[in-house]
Amino acid sequence: MTDLDQRIASVLRERAEGEIDTHRLLHRSRTQGRRRQLRRRVGAGTALALVGVLGFVGVSGTDLSGLPGRLPWTAATPTVALPVPPRADGVPGAATDPARVGTDPTVLHLGVDPAKARYLGWSVRGLAVETVRFEFDGGQPVTVDVARTVEAFDGLGIDGFPVDAVPTRRAFDGTVRQVPGGSGGLIMSWQPATGVYARAAMLGGDRAALARAVDALRWNEARRCAAPLRLTALPKGASVGGCAVDVSSFPKGLTVTLTIYGPRSATMFVSLQHAAQMAGTRTDGNRTIDGRAAYVFPDGGKLELLGIPQAHLTADFGWPVKGFTEVDAATVLAGAQVAKDLSRPETWD
Repeated sequence: MTDLDQRIASVLRERAEGEIDTHRLLHRSRTQGRRRQLRRRVGAGTALALVGVLGFVGVSGTDLSGLPGRLPWTAATPTVALPVPPRADGVPGAATDPARVGTDPTVLHLGVDPAKARYLGWSVRGLAVETVRFEFDGGQPVTVDVARTVEAFDGLGIDGFPVDAVPTRRAFDGTVRQVPGGSGGLIMSWQPATGVYARAAMLGGDRAALARAVDALRWNEARRCAAPLRLTALPKGASVGGCAVDVSSFPKGLTVTLTIYGPRSATMFVSLQHAAQMAGTRTDGNRTIDGRAAYVFPDGGKLELLGIPQAHLTADFGWPVKGFTEVDAATVLAGAQVAKDLSRPETWD
């Protein structure tokens, strides 16, 4: 478990006694349902499994639990145009310029062949690790983490895998390793190009399936960490340092989490959680942001901008990610731009 994982887990435990958070409650109930479904599928010998949660950074298809890049997967309606991160024109892929990997929170220096796989999510975390999640072979989910150093994998867990079963700092020689403990997990670490380190993880399936998944990756292209959320105003000295998008349950829902870093390790998570069936649970604000109703949570570390149809837009700046204030969060939310139609990826940019 990474230091960030531990901090987020602490946040959830700390706030367990406060007001019920409908976002997290929705996430937990759906996550439990997925786990039960996973156990049934594994018991039946199927290849489907759950791997992953913003991280990007996940949320029930609608919540990242504050952690970029940690995303669960569910089926999406096949008749709907599915989100694909758009190409970053003029930007070389990891195979062409390995030094660029993990240096831009808005760019992924790899892609997935859409003829072989469907994107479930993508993220750039901490200006170090880029992640794509996709499904292939009729629903087999895979997560791939990419970095330009071996050290970036230290403590970088994989959701669905036991913490002590995830290898770190092992040789990136292409060997496929079975995860101990009977989970059926497979992990492959390799170098797709000199100066590029990659790790693919899959629950269920076999070595041949993992090889097909790896073959779907494209290392000679770059794509933007596109999302239906833009931040146009930041506190002084702050910058966006992480991006995570979960489209695993699209079009029924999606989640975006953008991480803001500031001076003296200040951190803020800005999340857009959308669900087509979501009904507003809070209409009475206790704050205003540029004349719009807003709500600060009882613990004083989370601010929500109200009035966005079928969505929650929040800024989490409280313990343990201290450094920013409610005023800072209000500044960010005041400048946040949400796509008018969250169900149409072509309108996100």
